[in-house]
Amino acid sequence: MENNQNNQLSNKEQYELKQQEKLKEQNRVARHRSMKRMTKIALIVAIIGGSIGTFVWYLATRPPIPEGEILSRSGLHWHPKLAIFVKGEKQEIPANLGIGAVHNPMHTHDSSGVIHLEFQGVVRKDNLKLGHFFEVWGKDFMELGSSVKMTVNSEENAELQNYILKDGDKIELRYE
Repeated sequence: MENNQNNQLSNKEQYELKQQEKLKEQNRVARHRSMKRMTKIALIVAIIGGSIGTFVWYLATRPPIPEGEILSRSGLHWHPKLAIFVKGEKQEIPANLGIGAVHNPMHTHDSSGVIHLEFQGVVRKDNLKLGHFFEVWGKDFMELGSSVKMTVNSEENAELQNYILKDGDKIELRYE
């Protein structure tokens, strides 16, 4: 029936009708593109907003650090010294432990046994445990011997890997 109507229309009317149909199709495509663009923008805003919201929620709900666990709120720069003996023989502590693409705040520069503790911001007691130095080194505390005796500043100490390093400490570990 549409063909009958088109046959009854003049050429000019047929041309105008085609132009109107073209314009309607262009408007439909433009609306579709606009909806896709708006959907993408809304999705990006939701993802960014959700990420920020999750981060704020994490900060607000994480448990506070107990005051007794904090050694410093403004960082520290200490240098304890460690000597290790296995069956009476002194062991070398490698240079540049903890130094690489990511600079660990607990590291060595040379093989003298000086451990550099260079922390920024809040420093917890756990950050300064002797066992953490062994983790930086990639060793288990007990892998050098089946028993160990420790002295700190020439006094016997039984804390071993739980000992919290202090500036100027002279620590000796003797493994058997």
